[in-house]
Amino acid sequence: MTGSTGEITPIPEGYGTVTPRLVVSDGNAAIEFYRRAFGAEEVGERFCGPDGKIIHAEVRIGDSMVLLTDDSADGAPARSPEVLGGVTAIMSLYWVNVDEAWARATEAGCEVIFPLADQFYGERGGRLRDPFGQQWMMSQRIELLSPEEIRARVSGSGS
Repeated sequence: MTGSTGEITPIPEGYGTVTPRLVVSDGNAAIEFYRRAFGAEEVGERFCGPDGKIIHAEVRIGDSMVLLTDDSADGAPARSPEVLGGVTAIMSLYWVNVDEAWARATEAGCEVIFPLADQFYGERGGRLRDPFGQQWMMSQRIELLSPEEIRARVSGSGS
């Protein structure tokens, strides 16, 4: 089936096979926060219900699409981390300069869960929590290691 605008593509442009949809307590505030913290760019139009809650919004962080929905207990419940008391997924962000991205995110108001540090598996990374309860693992690859080298580091016999 085609619409008035032309050929239908099965996967919308800019989307991957897996595209996360975050449930947040205040979608409008979350979009503004993600702009400040992660350089997000809102794309497309927001779709809201009669109550003004966001049903669908899209932001692009780097080359990745992230969808947003406001918390709702009606119909098909979608609950935010604040309501659930934790998350069921952690967003992983890779950066060319993780130190710079980390500074921007913490200055915007992210809470440090695990401090940014060089990790045994060859990445510099840490984990943050945003004001909406979502968790973000921020990383930058700093070494290419084989599985054997990583295992040796885990067991304490590596450098």
